[in-house]
Amino acid sequence: MRAAVRAWAELLRVSALFTVPGDALAGAAAIGRRPGRGTALAIGASLCLYEAGMALNDWADRDEDAIDRPHRPIPSGRITPGAALAAAGALTAAGLTMAARAGRPALTVATGLAATVWAYDLRLKHTQAGPAAMAAARTLDLLLGATATAGTGPGSVGAERPVGTTGTSRAARGAGTFLPTRTARILSGARAPGPAQRMRPARTAHSGVRAAVPAAALLGAHTYAVTAVSRHEAQGGSTAAPLGALAAIVALGAAAVREQRGTGDLPPVPGRGGPGDHHRTRPGAPAPRVLLTALTAAYLRTAAAPLLHATLNPSPPLTQRAVGSGIRAMIPLQAVLAARAGAAGTGLAVMGLVPLARTLARKVSLT
Repeated sequence: MRAAVRAWAELLRVSALFTVPGDALAGAAAIGRRPGRGTALAIGASLCLYEAGMALNDWADRDEDAIDRPHRPIPSGRITPGAALAAAGALTAAGLTMAARAGRPALTVATGLAATVWAYDLRLKHTQAGPAAMAAARTLDLLLGATATAGTGPGSVGAERPVGTTGTSRAARGAGTFLPTRTARILSGARAPGPAQRMRPARTAHSGVRAAVPAAALLGAHTYAVTAVSRHEAQGGSTAAPLGALAAIVALGAAAVREQRGTGDLPPVPGRGGPGDHHRTRPGAPAPRVLLTALTAAYLRTAAAPLLHATLNPSPPLTQRAVGSGIRAMIPLQAVLAARAGAAGTGLAVMGLVPLARTLARKVSLT
């Protein structure tokens, strides 16, 4: 039993799981929302789709691993190819099901993420488009967190309300639930809407999801750099890949440490009226400069030094170490992205995953 658990842990690379929750949390912070039910659903969906990609990756590479990595679970015979493929399918279905519970927009993003994962593992991995596909997957994962968080909060998709009910009392709003519309308007004192305004969808928070695009782009750029190095981890020998990734990591660190300006307004909350409630601003100001600097330093320290070593000596062990460190570096990068959006507490919570990821990585390889 223990041997089977160990084999599946290796196949799914469970030590990399701690790099996943920060995507959704950073996405929620980027749109100015506190983590909620939608964020939890996005994390669950992301974990399932991430593990589906891991199982599918080893299934697709089983012949190659038989030569380069015979110790992997499939070529060593500890897990059958059919079991790995079935696990990939089941995990994909579970991920899409969880995303669907967060709303149709979240399901749309999750479907694109799942399609990207399967396309990468089955077709694009060994092509020039491989790093871009992997970068797209991480970008979509952060956007999934933003979309799911927005879709389950106030003003989510599908909510409809009479235009004239804003600012009514709780009793009147309750009456509107059980009484005919005309009677509810009379009780609430609301003006009757015109023919063209009788019923319209409430403004939704999804219009603010585009605020998560810059953070998603930074995470995608990091993923592209690390994936470009990973293409050489079995044979080594490439100096250009880790050197290019090192330059990209430094540039990303400089970009990420900049505080996010112009937080702007979010859509109004349905059912709340008055001049003071018309808009909701993002919760919290950008994190203090000292915190952003510390988080960015943690990101650079995790990713940069192993890349420098792989540049100076591009052997397979050092290249694999650089790739593993680049994967773990996603956690402090996610923390930076959350903190710079004003969610310092979320950023610190994400950083709490670092020691867990480091401890588990000693037992189960990230690559």
